[in-house]
Amino acid sequence: MNTTEIFLIAMAIIFTAPYLIWRLGKTDYFAPLVVVQIITGILLGPGILGKAFPDYYAFVFNPAVIQSLNGIAWWAVMLFVMIAGVELDLRKAWEHRRESGITAGLALGVPLVFGSAAAVLMLGFAGWIGPKAQTWQFVVGVGMACAVTALPILILLMEKLEILRQPIGQRILRYASLDDIAIWGVLALILMDWERIGRQAAFLAAFAVAAWLFHRLMARLAERDRWYVALIWLALVAFGADWAGLHFMVGAFLAGAVMEAEWFDQEKMDLLRHHVLLVMMPVFFLSTGLRTNWDVGGAAVFLAAALLLFASISGKLLGVQFAGKVLKWAPGEAGIIGWLLQTKALIMIIFANILLDKQIITSETFTALLLMAVASTMLTVPVVAPRLARLKSLILRSA
Repeated sequence: MNTTEIFLIAMAIIFTAPYLIWRLGKTDYFAPLVVVQIITGILLGPGILGKAFPDYYAFVFNPAVIQSLNGIAWWAVMLFVMIAGVELDLRKAWEHRRESGITAGLALGVPLVFGSAAAVLMLGFAGWIGPKAQTWQFVVGVGMACAVTALPILILLMEKLEILRQPIGQRILRYASLDDIAIWGVLALILMDWERIGRQAAFLAAFAVAAWLFHRLMARLAERDRWYVALIWLALVAFGADWAGLHFMVGAFLAGAVMEAEWFDQEKMDLLRHHVLLVMMPVFFLSTGLRTNWDVGGAAVFLAAALLLFASISGKLLGVQFAGKVLKWAPGEAGIIGWLLQTKALIMIIFANILLDKQIITSETFTALLLMAVASTMLTVPVVAPRLARLKSLILRSA
């Protein structure tokens, strides 16, 4: 078979396997399709399928096919991260700045400390820190991975719980939006390359000027033109960030963050996010699964994942509990908000991909983080749904 035919076989597997598991297994309550796609990517990776059927794995996922899949995956995740940037609503956060600042700060800071402590423990064993990482980069990188809230997945889960447009849902979005900015800011700090500091400073200065010009241009365009120009802007900013050594996904977030949500029809933006998830992101999940590694031993990877999961959930819940006490929330409110904010999945996986690309973590650490993200997301709805049913009055609390 030629490369095109093998590529199409790989695409058929990518879309068929998770769909059948999701639909026939009726997993939607605890594992939405997007989570099943991530799990399937791990199963199809070299550590599981590659070990069980090495000849089949080498035939389907040969270097030429992987290169083609990676191109689709890069563009898919750039679009997804750009949309996440566009959907940040900092005006609402500013209107409720005391409440939002306290909650977002504690919801990010405490799991960051817990996750960093877990990373320090991991440094005591070989195989976790990447070959190009300084110790502080590894510790802060893993710590921030434990503190991440996956804003796009959070939106999907709150839609499922029917609270997205309710006051409590809007509050949670404010907290997650502020954390999103902090996450990408810390990532940019981790990726600072002192040998290329001049290039990075030049990119940031050029980006500031370009963003001002971009705003003026977009204000004059009809909406149908804005969509197309936004894609050109995405490609250029992502290129500039990667050229400067900050990674193209940091550029994708910056490209979206300077866009105004009002420039686009909200229903169309929701549809774009839905279609990117449906049509392109499964390829990213598969390419992510292909990067998993179990060379330090399956038991060690699962133990590391369990440690990181404990740091992530306990840190997030404790941080939000502190915020609830300061802000005098009703009993049970902090638990619901904390469990929703601990959702990981996509943004953490994107974050971990960048750390792996820059060789700050190893593929074994990446695998442990991936397992942690999946477990974190699968726990959310089963834990939150019964609590919401018991405390329905909290749904309408606006602050």
